[in-house]
Amino acid sequence: MLFPVSGVEVSALVPPLVAFAVSFVTSMGGVSGAFLLLPFQMSVLGFTTPAVSATNQVYNIVAIPGGVLRFIREGRMVWPLTLIVVAGTLPGVLVGALVRVRYLPDPARFKLFAGAVLLYVGGRLAFDLIRARGGEAASAEEQFHRLVSAGGTGDGADAGRLARVTAARLGLRRTAFEFYGQRFEIPTLGVLLLSLAVGAVAGVYGIGGGAILAPFFVAFFGLPVYTVAGAALAGTFVTSIAGVGFYHAIAPFYPHLAVAPDWPLGLLFGLGGMVGIYLGARCQKHVPAKGIKWMLVVVIVAVAASYLRPLLG
Repeated sequence: MLFPVSGVEVSALVPPLVAFAVSFVTSMGGVSGAFLLLPFQMSVLGFTTPAVSATNQVYNIVAIPGGVLRFIREGRMVWPLTLIVVAGTLPGVLVGALVRVRYLPDPARFKLFAGAVLLYVGGRLAFDLIRARGGEAASAEEQFHRLVSAGGTGDGADAGRLARVTAARLGLRRTAFEFYGQRFEIPTLGVLLLSLAVGAVAGVYGIGGGAILAPFFVAFFGLPVYTVAGAALAGTFVTSIAGVGFYHAIAPFYPHLAVAPDWPLGLLFGLGGMVGIYLGARCQKHVPAKGIKWMLVVVIVAVAASYLRPLLG
């Protein structure tokens, strides 16, 4: 099958199957999988124009809603955190889209940028895991996983209450919520500024920001991985809608470049991702938190290394 915008010719079964495999694993950590699909499109399919970033965001729009609904159903959506993420990443992703088209249209320069960002995020998360920092997040994660393993995900009033995010509050200075008997607080302005910066990077890279924000929330702010996944995915969904719209809006100003998304290719990736993210969100609670974090480290560092190796070696 030939996809006209990207110039890619591949079996129609390949995009959904690849997206399913990637998204099932990464969605457990609050990551849609778009950051892995982009190097697949560039390196394997040969799709290297700025339109690949917009196509990646089409994937997010189609794939993410099922997973978000699953986290909402299970009561693990931190709505105040989601609002901060959207408020910060939304303007940032629009700036990032302009940077991608104007300053990083060359694939080699773009890969260097993307590789450096991913290497830092993966390295920081690995450092935190090696230090084996405990604290409230680790305690809540361990207790929640034991509850799930014992079959207590919703049986009994106490189990149902503990398994959900409660007392979530958005404040001008601090945002707080409770999970499994532990209280977590984050600086509202700090997370907003971080989301703004991540949004700009995500707009360049063609993701919604979850691939960067989820590890940051876990490694820097000490939030339980079981509670950040829903917020990261929801933020990615909203910003991807804005990103696709913005790429379409600026496409006429860059007639020499393919800027608007390849919709048929993005939709095929999205269909596979839709199933993968839903099943990943459903299975997440059965996987130990440390395993999810190490999984994120491995995939992030692997992609970063694949980008940087030919450029630096």
